[in-house]
Amino acid sequence: MAQAATAGKIGFDLVSPEKLLLSADVDLVEIPAEEGDIGVLAGHAPMIVNLRGGIIRIHEGGEVTQRLFVSGGFCEVTPQRCTVLADEATPADELDRVRAEARVKEAEAAYQAAARADEATREAAFARLLSAQAMVAAAGR
Repeated sequence: MAQAATAGKIGFDLVSPEKLLLSADVDLVEIPAEEGDIGVLAGHAPMIVNLRGGIIRIHEGGEVTQRLFVSGGFCEVTPQRCTVLADEATPADELDRVRAEARVKEAEAAYQAAARADEATREAAFARLLSAQAMVAAAGR
């Protein structure tokens, strides 16, 4: 994990179920929270949020230096650190649109199959569908 962030920077860690994917001190991190995109700077108020499928943007020197797709997960923010625990994470430039579109079709089928299931199952299927649609949108950029 990143050491204590340097002045004006926030420590950022991106962790997948398999491994630590990124650990760095950065100027700004944009995360795709369920409630909407959130920009995180050093000194941010503490919070824990659920993530939706979308792009994490890492900013350095006023520019986006990295774009990473996450399929979901959650994020913990403290004044010194932003830690993302992602269900799945992929550099945005490695996304394959054909695979992403296939994932949408699978998620649509699962969502339709869950129509008569309990509410939790329907919500999970819908979240999977939204995440797959976000992957297609990210792959198209």
